[in-house]
Order: sequence, then C-alpha cells, then structure tokens
Amino acid sequence: MAQFDVLITNVHLATMVDGYGQQRDSAIAVRDGRIAWIGPMASAPNAALVHDGRGQWLTPGLIDCHTHIVHAGNRSDEFEARLNGATYEDIARAGGGIMSTVRATRAASDAQLLRQSLPRAASLLAEGVTTLEIKSGYGLTLEDESKMLRVARQLGQVLPVNVVTTFLGAHALPPEYAGRADDYVTHICDVMLPQIAEHCLADAVDAFCERIGFSTAQTERVFAAARQHGLPVKLHAEQLSDQRGAELVARYQGLSADHLEHLSAAGIEAMATAGTVAVLLPGAYYFLRDTTPPPVAALRAAGVAMAVATDCNPGTSPMTSLLLAMNMACTLWRLTPQEALAGVTIHAARALGRAHDLGSLEVGKAADFALWDIARPADLSYAFGFNPCRAVVNGGVLRDPVVSLPA
Repeated sequence: MAQFDVLITNVHLATMVDGYGQQRDSAIAVRDGRIAWIGPMASAPNAALVHDGRGQWLTPGLIDCHTHIVHAGNRSDEFEARLNGATYEDIARAGGGIMSTVRATRAASDAQLLRQSLPRAASLLAEGVTTLEIKSGYGLTLEDESKMLRVARQLGQVLPVNVVTTFLGAHALPPEYAGRADDYVTHICDVMLPQIAEHCLADAVDAFCERIGFSTAQTERVFAAARQHGLPVKLHAEQLSDQRGAELVARYQGLSADHLEHLSAAGIEAMATAGTVAVLLPGAYYFLRDTTPPPVAALRAAGVAMAVATDCNPGTSPMTSLLLAMNMACTLWRLTPQEALAGVTIHAARALGRAHDLGSLEVGKAADFALWDIARPADLSYAFGFNPCRAVVNGGVLRDPVVSLPA
C-alpha cells in the first residue's frame, strides 16, 4: 500500500522559509491534501501517484492577495479618452469613473457576473496562482455587494483555486447617498455588514480611506462594526495622500494596508508594531503614471512584511498577471527578486491571515504548489510576457495550469 497520495520527485524547492529556502534535488509528498514529507530525492517514499519534476523548480502556489476581479463591463473607453486629453473630472461628469462600473455590476445577474469574471481569474491561475482574494465594492447596496461576494465564492467552486472574500462596501459613495457619506457609513455598519456576516459571505472587511473616499473617522466606524462581527480588517491606505489610514488599520491589528505611496514614518512604525503587512500594487502605480513610489527602503528597514498583488480592477489596474506585478515591483520600486517572490507567497498569505496554512513549503501546510521551468527563482521576476508555469497542485491534486472554462 502506498504511503502517500502524490509524490513529486526530481525538483528543486524554493520553500520560502528563510529567504528562498532552496533545497536542490528534492522530493515532496502529499497525503490528504497536505504536505506530508519533504526531503532529498534519494530518500523519496512510495506514493500512489509519482510525478517527475524533470529538474524544474517547485514553489508554493502563488497568492494574489488584492483583487477586484468580480465586476461587469470595462473602462477602455475612459483609458482612450484620457490619452486623448480628457481629464478625470471630464470623464466623471460624463457618467464615467467608478460609477460606470457600479452601474454595469448592478445590472448584471449572478450568471453574467460570473461569466465575465472567469477569464480574469483563469489568466491568474495559468501563472501558478492557487489562492485569490476578491473584493466587493462595485455594488454599494446590500443586494449588489452580496451578489458580488456570492459570485466570488462561486469562482472558487467552478475553478481550482482558493478564494478569500473581502467586503468593500466603503469603496465609494453611491449616488443614492450623494452628500450623505455619514448616513451611508451608518447603513454599512447597521444593515450591510450584519447581513453579510450572518450569511458568511466575507472573510474580511476593507475600506477606501482617502480624500475622495472615506475619512479616517468614517473608516474607524466600519472597523469597529467589523470587529463586532469577528471579521478582520484591511485598508486601501495612503494611495493619493496621507490620511493616517495605516496607523488606523494597525491600531485595529489589521491584516494589511494596501497601496501606501504616501505612507509616513509614523504609519510604518505602527504597521511594524502591529505586524500589519504592506501590500504593494505596482499595476495601479504604472497605469495611473504615478511618480511617488511607496517607501520600500523604509518598510524594509522597519521589518514590515511586503506583499505584492495585481489589484486587478477595471479603472486603475486592468492587470491579470501576477508575474508582471512581481517584475514591476522590482523594476519600479527596487524590490529584490527574493522579496517579490516572498511577496506573492509567504507575505501574501500573511496579508490574508492564512500564513498558518499557505505561502511556504512546510510539512502540515496545504499542498498548493507551482512547478516552473526556470533556471533559478529570480527568473520569475526577471522575464515579463513569459509564463514558465508547467504544472500546479491544488490541495494535493495535480493539474495543468491552463484551466477549461465552463461554456
């Protein structure tokens, strides 16, 4: 009788324990969907299914810890209009911007929303992504935010990927509450959040704390309500200005503060003390042609863990390549390739509160891997427009990285 369910032999491991955690000429065994043994190839045990890794590299499955994948429509017309000279205000006055996505998402049925979201998720899966965070935030009513979160959960049932959902009701002010932001926050706290928590639709709560979003005081009301319902918090913080959002989310022991281009020294200190992860989103920085980078060197010096994500969304980061996000983080912001890979594995897992189960190759953790035809781990950040993923293991099940979408 076989000792293990699956054995992958003849691989070099980047365990992501202590740097890359390289182990050459190794094997890894799976039992009941968990990593059960890691060791030298010469000592490999028996297994029901044996896969020859052909000397390729095996990493933890990649984790995209900040996305807005579930939405309807796109905004390429606005992209073109901006390049033809239109301002953001021009586009907003014409009914564009985030509200165009809100209208399209509200009008879409569950099935239509799922159908439009599937190709975006499949693109990420083809690059070795095994865990995906998906936010709401384009519905802005209880019914439509719930719809987005249901579809996000459904993506995890239709595709071989772990989906972590985040309620982002405090993303923008809906037209029904124009001029009444405090009333909308009350609606989030007293009506939306309790229902979403009761139906187990969200794993965390997020907000957009910014001059064009919600104030620090309004955001804190959302965080306090999340705490009442036992949900961890994270925050879109310091993207356009320093609103001291990072300090706020750290005070609530938040999982992450995301964007952070205008992060202050006080915010860095607060995050370091709380263990709050910095999620870096180079796609939005690139797409918006920003010129203020996040303070990577200061975050590094303070020992703040840095994750990297696509921020896949229709308005500011229509990107479905986590490998490209890694390259951007290195070329634009000077992360090292090792930091970039940690940013989409072990630190991304921390940003989702899942480091106990995901993000590194360790006995007892979930058997989520990606197999790469590369010479060394740095290749994953080095080459862009190139996908060397050759196989993926999700929960101990070996699959091709390219998945078939339902008709």
